[in-house]
Amino acid sequence: MAIRPVKKDTVSRPSKPASTRRRDPVDPYLPDAGNHGYSVSRYDLDLSYRVAPNRLTGVATISLFTTEPLRDFSLDLSRHLSVSKVSWVGAKLARFRHSGGKLRMTAGDDIPVGAAITVTVKYSGNPRPIKGVWGEVGWEELDEGVLVANQPNGAASWFPCDDHPASKAPMRIALTTDSPYKVVCTGELVGKKASGSTTAWEFDMAYPTSTYLAAVNIGLYEHLQITGGDVPIHAYIPADLRREFSESFARQREMMDLFEKLFGPYPLDSYKVVVTDDELEIPLESMGMSTFGRNIAVAGDAEERLIAHELAHQWFGNTVTAESWKGIWLHEGFACYAEWLWSEFSGGADAHSHALKYFARLQSSPHDLLLADPGPALMFDDRVYKRGALTLHVLRGVIGDSAFFDLIREWMEEFGGSTATTEDFIDMAEDATDVDLEPLWDTWLFSTDMPAGLGMPS
Repeated sequence: MAIRPVKKDTVSRPSKPASTRRRDPVDPYLPDAGNHGYSVSRYDLDLSYRVAPNRLTGVATISLFTTEPLRDFSLDLSRHLSVSKVSWVGAKLARFRHSGGKLRMTAGDDIPVGAAITVTVKYSGNPRPIKGVWGEVGWEELDEGVLVANQPNGAASWFPCDDHPASKAPMRIALTTDSPYKVVCTGELVGKKASGSTTAWEFDMAYPTSTYLAAVNIGLYEHLQITGGDVPIHAYIPADLRREFSESFARQREMMDLFEKLFGPYPLDSYKVVVTDDELEIPLESMGMSTFGRNIAVAGDAEERLIAHELAHQWFGNTVTAESWKGIWLHEGFACYAEWLWSEFSGGADAHSHALKYFARLQSSPHDLLLADPGPALMFDDRVYKRGALTLHVLRGVIGDSAFFDLIREWMEEFGGSTATTEDFIDMAEDATDVDLEPLWDTWLFSTDMPAGLGMPS
């Protein structure tokens, strides 16, 4: 692997219209996020941000179509941002109201199912993270710049959206900020223009993307490119970390090559790695990009598993996305197992050694987590990661390597760009073998108890 500096960035019969103000949430794990009655087909965000005062102004243009007859509907948007104007094309807007994290809009006339509407929202404010069960998520100021960590419901901290993983749409992000800073957003860089003391950056993501995977990174970064291979890999790092980055991320290209072999082609046009000058407790995945703290870059190969984990999310979570948050193991269990596969195929301990280690650890942990539906308080519990990985390892042992990796590649091919459920995975796995897998699912997915061992449950 070689790393070289990049000197220049390139560029039916209508029924009674419904109200979206229902008591039934889109997802009980996040009852205040997500919205009924429509599907977003595209986001266009035109943003301006001043770093020192943390001041964001934006125009969000959201293209959507109704999935049921409506009279009103809503978007998610943080109460810390102020809406100055809302306009519609395709229907008549009567009024809007922004409160409690929702931008609620009411039509002047009934809106039929299938209506195409373009919503334009002008807004501004000092963005800040959204507080929740899992801490603070969303727009976060750094010592020098910004990072965005949306998962699971932080996208509304900086743009109006339908903030639920099943709501996937292409997006364009144009952001103007102070010229010393480099901007790295979701999507391919399609435009860059300096004007006076600011620079305008434009990124386009053509692939359907969940809002929690939309990202903005602003910092005093040096742009490097990891050479070799078919997938361009770009890195944005503090200039003083070039040597440390070269050591810690020395095998990034090998990881990409291995995962393409095991999981199928990398689904996007390029992959970006951002290393912030601040230390971060955990790395962050987003669409086509992973963000790490300075602490990972200076760790040598000690945190190599995390680099593999975040890359694997480009397949598991980002491309094939859980239909609802209760299916989080389809993201984290798969990415955790990718860590073990990287170790096995790169000369380290094999996956079975890792499985034995974490099986013993889970045996001595509380047995109160149901993998197929862990509940909001436990959805990011480490046991979801490890029990999910163990489920896949047991399945691999039962059906064999050839059938297992064929299954994973078929999973990506069938559901890439869309959403899937635990039941979808069960159905596909059962089609891949003549073995009765029901005892496996009952034991690992639908029971809180730990089995006696890592073989096929009796």
